Amino acid sequence: MDTAARHSILVGIDGSQSALHAARWAAEEASERQVPVRLFHACVVPPMGPHVTTVTTAAMIESLVEQGHHWLRRAREEVRAAVPELTVRTDLRVGPAAGEIIDESAKSRLVVLGSRGLGGFKGMLVGSVSVGVAAHGHCPVVVVRGRMPDDPPPEAGPVVVGVDGSAVGDAAVEFAFEEASFRQAVLVAVHTWLDVSVADTWAALPRDIDWDSVAEDESRLLSERLAGWREKFPDVELRQRVLRDRPVRGLLEEAEGAQLIVVGSRGRGGIVGMGLGSTSQSLLHHSACPVAVVRPEA
Repeated sequence: MDTAARHSILVGIDGSQSALHAARWAAEEASERQVPVRLFHACVVPPMGPHVTTVTTAAMIESLVEQGHHWLRRAREEVRAAVPELTVRTDLRVGPAAGEIIDESAKSRLVVLGSRGLGGFKGMLVGSVSVGVAAHGHCPVVVVRGRMPDDPPPEAGPVVVGVDGSAVGDAAVEFAFEEASFRQAVLVAVHTWLDVSVADTWAALPRDIDWDSVAEDESRLLSERLAGWREKFPDVELRQRVLRDRPVRGLLEEAEGAQLIVVGSRGRGGIVGMGLGSTSQSLLHHSACPVAVVRPEA
């Protein structure tokens, strides 16, 4: 495995404004981590009918490759303008974008993508490539977006992390502490302890449950879960939020004005083998800031 690639940040480039936002975000991230950036483009060749000649196919591929190199040069200029001293490499492949990026993620430190590419439908809040890579990438994946998918990402505010006590959640917590430390940002750790409507769904539960006591227990468990990380990152200002709410709604409310949300690829209720949980996927569609999706093996 290429050691330089393994320690680099991989950025998907497709000619869209969203991808340029991702490139600039990755440049700042790489500068903080003191690692190189690798700008990556996959040329997607559309299906050819039987009437298309080999010569025509070759010409189309050549045109797509030329266009891809143009987009990579433009992205490189954007990165150079943002962080002039950064080491920047470019790479171009011919193949399906999501599959190529997922393969490359196995030898990357971090993958950064725009929220949607040139082929995205106007009403689609996040592109299929971003969702696919977030679901199946082999390293942490950050999907860069602002309040609207093509808006630039916020540059200030806290880092928000979802904590659920799972192995996936622990990996997300570690990543979030690192990000907050690099960015000198406040870290808001959010734990929600109710994922259903008690009134509508759990009507059979005893009515004499002491919910205040439950909340105290959940708060204590959150403190215990974070204690080791607080010792490892004493420079990070940590704020804890324990909410009796659904994860998506709780995280989005706490992340209003944040610069990054960090979540695990799937929570405690996730089905084994499912690449992306409902919370992670919903945040990709509705967050007003970049979303980092982290899995344990990362």
